[in-house]
Amino acid sequence: MSAPRPIIRVQSEDIDTRNAVHALTEGRGDVGALVTFTGFCRDEAGTLSALELEHYPGMAEAELTRIGEEAIARFSLLGLAITHRYGKMLPGDQIVLVAATSPHRQAAFDGANFVMDFLKTSAPFWKKEHGVDGTAGDWVAAKDADDSARHRWTK
Repeated sequence: MSAPRPIIRVQSEDIDTRNAVHALTEGRGDVGALVTFTGFCRDEAGTLSALELEHYPGMAEAELTRIGEEAIARFSLLGLAITHRYGKMLPGDQIVLVAATSPHRQAAFDGANFVMDFLKTSAPFWKKEHGVDGTAGDWVAAKDADDSARHRWTK
């Protein structure tokens, strides 16, 4: 049996978690675990009014597909869905969803974690913070902690 293809969506609309879960589990008797991760826009202790995300169309989808295919192969996932938003988001808005299915829980947890660690460091998305004082900050630089999290998968 060939490996499943990841379901990849890059969109400005809100994320429909229920639909993503349904696509991965409907009619599947072999799924023993489903892990979902949803990342939200934070208000950064009341200083952030919005977060603007831009992406490189075509390249973003290709990189998410590459990351997803690697996760499926590495953790023997039965299914994987990655949805990432772009545009201006307010605190509390969903930014990203990763949903992974597998026969057992650890593979699903590891697969979702792997995807997020690589997504944060490899996918061509850029963030700009907008302050409650009306200022637009610079584009947010990558964090060393994100690089460290990714590096643990290469050991």
